[in-house]
Amino acid sequence: MTSVALVSACLDKIEAENDQLKAWQFVDRDAALARAAEMDKRRDHGKPLGRLHGIPVGIKDIIDTKDMPTGLGSAVLKDRSASADAAVIERLLEEGAVILGKTVTTPFAFLDAAETRHPINPAHSPGGSSSGSAAAVAAGHVPIAIGSQTNGSTIRPASYCGTYAMKPTSGLISRRGVLQTSQTLDQVGIFAATLEDLALVSDCLGSYDPADQASLAAPRPHCAQDMADAPPVEPNFVWLNMPYFDRLAADAREGLMELVDALGGQVEQIDAEHSFKGLVEAHKIIQDYEIARNLDWVLRDHGDAISEKLKATLEHGQTISDEAYGEALGFRTDSITYFETFYRDFDAILAPSAPGEAPQFGSTGDPIFSTIWTLCGLPCVTLPLLVSETGLPIGAQLIGGREEDGRLLRTARWMQEHLSQMTENEGD
Repeated sequence: MTSVALVSACLDKIEAENDQLKAWQFVDRDAALARAAEMDKRRDHGKPLGRLHGIPVGIKDIIDTKDMPTGLGSAVLKDRSASADAAVIERLLEEGAVILGKTVTTPFAFLDAAETRHPINPAHSPGGSSSGSAAAVAAGHVPIAIGSQTNGSTIRPASYCGTYAMKPTSGLISRRGVLQTSQTLDQVGIFAATLEDLALVSDCLGSYDPADQASLAAPRPHCAQDMADAPPVEPNFVWLNMPYFDRLAADAREGLMELVDALGGQVEQIDAEHSFKGLVEAHKIIQDYEIARNLDWVLRDHGDAISEKLKATLEHGQTISDEAYGEALGFRTDSITYFETFYRDFDAILAPSAPGEAPQFGSTGDPIFSTIWTLCGLPCVTLPLLVSETGLPIGAQLIGGREEDGRLLRTARWMQEHLSQMTENEGD
């Protein structure tokens, strides 16, 4: 298949379905086809090819592109233009990808719901803030889309929409050119149709960037290579009973407990009701303090055009003291240190990706099941393994150790294959 044929098929599907799905904020058909033709020409002429050669990709509308508007999900900024591409755009282009356009985001990547509908049942929400990226991949508009996560904005919508997604270790992928709401918590996320594609794209996007203060000046994991290798021993998992698990829907809890039972003696269950007390509050203090200062220009210049929810958060964040903020940062540092030794005994934490099935349209859902892992910058992946009582997807989340993204994906692949084999044996 040529890139032109693949890109044309994706564009046709978007044109046929986006009026209802509303996953795309901006699509440049002519530019995408021209890029695809250029990639086909390179192949025909024997030129070097990238790892994403000719593959169509969607980009969350908070990521700068110099040849497309980046409206940050805001009606008043829909025509905003950037003078340079974000770092992730540079990496995608270097690897030969074809960027189709911008996927819908909630305004300023916050909690207010966007117009995107659920790809299976339009009466439900796809989640947020990476609403369009999750829905576009789940609907088959693109095999890959890029989003972001400050709390649960990648893992949660992927769980709701029934697709794979990954938030790599913080600092592996540069955030230069991505809307900054929290310099401490903002991270790039990846949506894909398969685990293999998550590994590939993570490898393609990871690079050191001194322009990003959180970028790790260290070698990156080799996710695709690591994931392809067989585990040296069968992985060990841990299920942490968290204090907020009362927010978990009954069918989600039942399905996750079935996963725990299926993994048998390889899952250790630990009562964490008190062990992680305070981490959720530390995340909120950091996020509210930083978003209030990073988006003060929004409140100043567009205060009449933003939601009361965002306005209240920005105003509240200004009241948080430097002392409280510093204590929350210290709590985060201590937690990161704790998890550095935690993974000596376990390959991954098994956890919910979201409270259950997608909520009704108008809500982005509860991000609580990602909060602690985002705070600590741990790599996370969600797998579309479960189905709710009404037939909507529910994801299962695996969380790995920092900079052990390849090991996490290898563990995820092993678990998926193990569960599949068990299902086949039961069928026999």
